[in-house]
Amino acid sequence: MKDMMKTSTADARQRRKGSGDLLGPNSEIGRKLRQYYDDLVSEDVPDRFAQLLAQLEQAKPASKKD
Repeated sequence: MKDMMKTSTADARQRRKGSGDLLGPNSEIGRKLRQYYDDLVSEDVPDRFAQLLAQLEQAKPASKKD
């Protein structure tokens, strides 16, 4: 129990110091996930998907005739 308290106290001190590694051993996983997300968001939308979205936008006004 005392070891857990020492660890959590040390972690709190490290966070207060402004350490850049808040994730600890998981920081590499977080960095890779962030890079994957950034790559995915920057990809172009496939033409077929863009066409389907355009068709959906055109269909919306027709369904609001109520």
